[in-house]
Amino acid sequence: MLNLDSLMDVVGELFADEISIVVSNTKEYIYYRPSKRIDLKIRPGDPIKEGTIAYKALTEGQKVSEFINRDVFGVPYHGMAVPFHNDGVLDGCVVAIYPAYTEGKSVVTLKTQDGWVPVPFAEVHYIEVKDRKTVVVADHITGTHKNSLQNFEYVLPHELFVRCHRSFIVNVTRIKAIFPDTHSTFVLSMNDGTKIPVSQSYSSYFRKLLGF
Repeated sequence: MLNLDSLMDVVGELFADEISIVVSNTKEYIYYRPSKRIDLKIRPGDPIKEGTIAYKALTEGQKVSEFINRDVFGVPYHGMAVPFHNDGVLDGCVVAIYPAYTEGKSVVTLKTQDGWVPVPFAEVHYIEVKDRKTVVVADHITGTHKNSLQNFEYVLPHELFVRCHRSFIVNVTRIKAIFPDTHSTFVLSMNDGTKIPVSQSYSSYFRKLLGF
């Protein structure tokens, strides 16, 4: 059977150009494979820093997908961390690190009944997964897109867009008001009148970004 390093090296080869792979126990990093696009200069044995994607996943005990600013490692990155357990006890987590960039794009190209329409990021109100389709709601137009919400998290400018629910990403400049709610942590009232929930798993990240 492959040992951890060999297994992670094989996994790393699948994503060598784009994604760095990190494995930790509950206290420190035990494996790191940088990609060609992003290197956080992590070394096995380094303690897990507060504010990192690994720290968040271990603290919350669940999968976390977030943008982390440059304050932690000196470079901004987008990460996804999944904790793992051994005999029911939290044992560590595996992290995928993506470079933070928007691929030079400034528009989302929506598919409509008549064709495709490029829409500037600033005009997008929110993105929703509905009936297994990714629906983009913007000024004067609504269309679909082939990207998943996870892919959108990766390419959208993080100063404008925040994931607030497993089914929603919102443009923070299109939020009219934020209200507490009994069925979810918060409800967002958007400028177009739409009400969007902020789920518990995203609430702390959402509050931190918006500063309330």
